Amino acid sequence: MAAPTDCSLIATDLDGTLLRGDDTLSDRSLAALARAERAGARHLVVTGRPAPRVRSLLDDLGCTGLAVCGQGAQVYDAAAHRMLWSVRLDRELAETALGKIEAEVGEVYAAVDQDGVDGLTLIEPGYRMPHPTLPAVRVERRDDLWARPISKVLLRHPELSDDALTAAARSVVGSLATVTMSGPGTVELQPCGVTKATGLALAAEHLGLRPEDTIAFGDMPNDVPMLRWAGHGVAMANAHPELKAVADEVTSSKAERGGGRGRAARVGG
Repeated sequence: MAAPTDCSLIATDLDGTLLRGDDTLSDRSLAALARAERAGARHLVVTGRPAPRVRSLLDDLGCTGLAVCGQGAQVYDAAAHRMLWSVRLDRELAETALGKIEAEVGEVYAAVDQDGVDGLTLIEPGYRMPHPTLPAVRVERRDDLWARPISKVLLRHPELSDDALTAAARSVVGSLATVTMSGPGTVELQPCGVTKATGLALAAEHLGLRPEDTIAFGDMPNDVPMLRWAGHGVAMANAHPELKAVADEVTSSKAERGGGRGRAARVGG
């Protein structure tokens, strides 16, 4: 396991890591980030949420720089309210991937995040948003999901667990898309090859920073590429076993006020 070093870049997931269940940050977390930034470190949000769904949170954090959104598909400049980089999921490939998944596991319910700084989250009949604070627009039929360019597809199955749905999707999707699980009730299809690591690498390069300058915090399998890319990867105590298996360190749960170890607990708690 790598030993922690002084890092110039702190990359944090949001849901399950930095945020509490009500989308707020604890005073302890805010104070820890402030201490790190006073010491010269840069804080970079790296989230599965698309840029339009994260703007108010960036305001709460006082972030006026870059954020990696949409599972790495977007590098968003909060101050300028523009994308520095974004990649779309081809809608025909997405439809084909959905067809293959349903041939394997039966009917699934789908939603999409539209591309762009003002893109909407659209949900088809039967799909239930896993996070009630995130706004979504319900459409009448699946075809309506493809009305505009998209950055990703979100999937739910009426019976299968997230792990089982993820495994089944990966077994049939192939190079059509990247399949990841980012939270309870959240299995996603992204553009092939796009992960949090690709977005983080682009943002870090823009800032003149390297993997060895970076400490990354996460809790779910979608954070695996990010933790592998970073010089030091930290899994929360509440993290998925798949992430703990690749982490250099496991720190305290986001809900805990004490515990954990060293700097990781002070920044990630």
